[in-house]
Amino acid sequence: MLMRRTLLTAAIFAALPAPALAQDALYAGLADHPIDSAWLAPPGFGPIVHEPIPARAQFGFVLGPTKSAAAPIGSYARGCLTGAVALAPSGPAWQVMRPSRNRNWGHPELVGFIQRFATDMREREGWTGLLVGDMSQPRGGPMLTGHASHQIGLDVDFWFSPMPVRTLSAQERETMEPELLAQPDGTAVLPDHWNESWLRLLRRAASYPAVARIFVHPAIKKALCAIPMTDRAWMSKVRAYFGHNDHFHVRIHCPAGTPSCVPQADPGKDDGCGPELAYWQKAVSTPAAPPRGPPPQIAKNTDGPVVAAAKPHALTLAEMPAACAAVIADGKPALLTSVAPSDAPMPPPSPAHATASAQP
Repeated sequence: MLMRRTLLTAAIFAALPAPALAQDALYAGLADHPIDSAWLAPPGFGPIVHEPIPARAQFGFVLGPTKSAAAPIGSYARGCLTGAVALAPSGPAWQVMRPSRNRNWGHPELVGFIQRFATDMREREGWTGLLVGDMSQPRGGPMLTGHASHQIGLDVDFWFSPMPVRTLSAQERETMEPELLAQPDGTAVLPDHWNESWLRLLRRAASYPAVARIFVHPAIKKALCAIPMTDRAWMSKVRAYFGHNDHFHVRIHCPAGTPSCVPQADPGKDDGCGPELAYWQKAVSTPAAPPRGPPPQIAKNTDGPVVAAAKPHALTLAEMPAACAAVIADGKPALLTSVAPSDAPMPPPSPAHATASAQP
């Protein structure tokens, strides 16, 4: 199917005039979310199924932010972002990892939080600094790979590996792998890797009023719950979730004066060490069920439509807040590619040791 679709795409591109390959193909065709009627199959091929274009195939190719005021639009897992600012690749107490993904964008309040947190870890906790993973794309929205959230510029991943005292090279930032804290079966932390510094790191992150949630691997949450503490109030912000073996995910509250931002419910005073933790411990330690029967096939007839097998649903622009259509098209920004076909190259995948499970 991939070869067939690639040949089909090549044939269409060869037949189209040059302007059809320009950015207007994205904004005029994909922004309406159905496949444009000009994308017709040549003789010998069945007609293309008119499926909605995933929103990630639009937001994931835009290189720059809008010039409008900063505002998160929608919810953490279904929204977009205006007026994003980029976190500098290197600072006094941080370095951005995987910069080729172009995911070091966020609301100004998120960028300010990262800078304060990194500085506090260096000056108050004795760390050299922090390694910063994914934040958001220049206009937020769904990503081509890796996350279900991180869509409105208020989420950031921090590696558990402390920042080296030297500036990492470009190659190191793309290939270096983070430290793992949990055992492969997910039942407990690695004794040789777990120490009191992780408690101080997570407690410091939770200390900021702007922080709404911190997601960690269930084994890490279990280790935190086992530590005797006088003050456990901050633990309500730290929640167990799939993945997060090599990083922790910090989410900040909707900034004041942003009515377009949908807040997350307050977790209350529950420290997350009871039934919720038990649920996640079971979820990560239960082996995946083997597939039943052969994998689904693609219809091979060339007389009828090209029918794809069922696949996980991907958000379309029509399912996102209405304002996001204008956000993606605002100013016709530079694109990673002139159009966004389904066979276009993707950014590098998550680190090899990260779980394949979706991250929040």
